[in-house]
This record gives sequence, C-alpha cells and structure tokens, in this order.
Amino acid sequence: MPIAAGFEDSEFSVLRDRLSAAGHHLVLLGARAGEKVTGRKGSVSVVIDAAAQRLDPDDYDAMFISGGQAADALRLNRALVAFVRRFMATGKPVAAICYGPQLLIEADAVSGRTVTSWPSVRTDLVNAGADWVDASVVQDGNLVTSRRPDDLEAFCTALLGKLASASSASP
Repeated sequence: MPIAAGFEDSEFSVLRDRLSAAGHHLVLLGARAGEKVTGRKGSVSVVIDAAAQRLDPDDYDAMFISGGQAADALRLNRALVAFVRRFMATGKPVAAICYGPQLLIEADAVSGRTVTSWPSVRTDLVNAGADWVDASVVQDGNLVTSRRPDDLEAFCTALLGKLASASSASP
C-alpha cells in the first residue's frame, strides 16, 4: 500500500482489518522507510515499511491505494509512480478508493479503463482516458475502484474476491 501523510483514516483501517482477518499482510510503501505518517483525521498513525525505489512488484500480491490527501502527495514521488506503473503491468489486483485513482493517473494506468472515484477526481480521470461511472464499486480486469468511505464494504469484498481468484489461479 502506497501511503503518505493525509491518508483517509477509515479507508486505511477498514481495509487493513479486513485483509488481516483474511490472512493477508499489509506492507506500507512510501518515500522513506521508518517514517511515521498520520491520517488526515489524526486518528491513525503508521510507520512506512519500505521505500518505493527498492521494490519489486513480483514480491507483492496486490496493491491498495487509499484516498485522502496522501494520493495527491504520492503523485510527486517518481520512484513510487514508477513502481505503481510496473505493478499495474503485472495484472495483479490493484484497488483504489476515493482520491486514490489520482496516483493511477500519474502512472498512466487508467486510459481505456472503467473506473470510479471521489466526484472531484472525475474530470482528471476522463482527461486521462478513463471511462468514469458513478457506482459504489467498479471492477475492470485487475482494477477495483470505489468512490468514498461509505463504499468500503463493497470495495473490500471486491478486493478480497480478486485476491482469492488470483491465489487460486496461481500454481
């Protein structure tokens, strides 16, 4: 999970808890390993596990991009954007909620894809070549997107379904 200060607290916490309950381990990626970052509401603080420039997409099963102000800040990290681009090319599950698709735009990963997001990101997605729809969750191949924290239940269910399908398909 790419993360920076200002992430949406509930989107991080709910997905972390759901992934953990399903036996998955969340690795936090950012500018500097060991850096402590806090959510935009201040209720959650986490420590970044790994710096993006040292990562290999083959070492991970899926990617989750939270919303909040973090997504916009992450767009400025060239190593992280390059990692997201390489990860998208693997075909492994990628999930982005709320403002999270901003990072996918920066990685040139939405052209020709059907997605959703927080409403204010719509024009940016359309300008990047995506087909934007207003739905609680949208699945397009390996990509899962949602609009807002109210969509977390459907979003988590869709991502966990993608993870289950991916693990049953691997040898």
